[in-house]
Amino acid sequence: MPVMLKPKVEKESEVDRVYRLIKAAIMQCEFAPGDFLVEVDLARQCETSRTPVREACTRLGHEGWISQIRYKGYMVPAISVREIVELYEYRKVLECFTAGKVAETATAEQVANLATMIEVEREPNPKLRELVEVNEIFHLAVAAAASNQRIVDQLKLLLEHVHRLDILGTQKDPGWIPHHHILETLKAHNPDEARRTMASHIDNSRDRMLKLFGG
Repeated sequence: MPVMLKPKVEKESEVDRVYRLIKAAIMQCEFAPGDFLVEVDLARQCETSRTPVREACTRLGHEGWISQIRYKGYMVPAISVREIVELYEYRKVLECFTAGKVAETATAEQVANLATMIEVEREPNPKLRELVEVNEIFHLAVAAAASNQRIVDQLKLLLEHVHRLDILGTQKDPGWIPHHHILETLKAHNPDEARRTMASHIDNSRDRMLKLFGG
C-alpha cells in the first residue's frame, strides 16, 4: 500500500495574523465607519511592529475595508448608498440561483439542517448577535447545498461586508428580516417561488439598510 503523505500545514504569517485581527475588528465594528487608524496604535494593539501592520493594511485597502490617507494613516470608509446597492445586487445574482437549484435538489436532511439553523429566530427574545451569525450561516449553507464551490467562495467574501452592515444596522434598529419563507419554498421544492422569495428577502434587507444609512 502506498504511503499517504499528509499535506503540510502552513503556519500563519505575522502579516496574515495582523490582517485577520484588523479585519475582524472592522467586521465586528470595533473600528467603525469614519474611524481613523494609525499604524503605531494598530501595532500596539496587535502586539507587533509597524511593518506587518503596513502590509496588512495595504491588503485591506485593496479589498475595500480601509482607505489610506497619505502621510497620516488609514480610515474606515463611511457606508455609502452605492456600496449598499452593489452588495445587494450581487447577492441577488448569486443567491437567487442557489435558491432555485436547492429547491430542485435538496434532500429532506438538508432542509431539516437549514431549519435547525434558523430556530433561534422563533425564540421570544433572540440575541441580535446570534441573529447576525445565523443570517450568514444560513445563506452560506443554502449556497453549499447548491454544490457550486465558486459561488460559495464569492458569497463568503460578499457576506463579510453584509455582516458588518448587519452589525451596524442592529445597533441603529433591532429589527430583523427572518428566513422561514425561504425555507418553506425550499421544502416545497418550488424553484420559481424559491427564487422570488430569495429576491424579495434580499430586496427587503437592502431597503432596510438604505433606510438606515441612506441619509
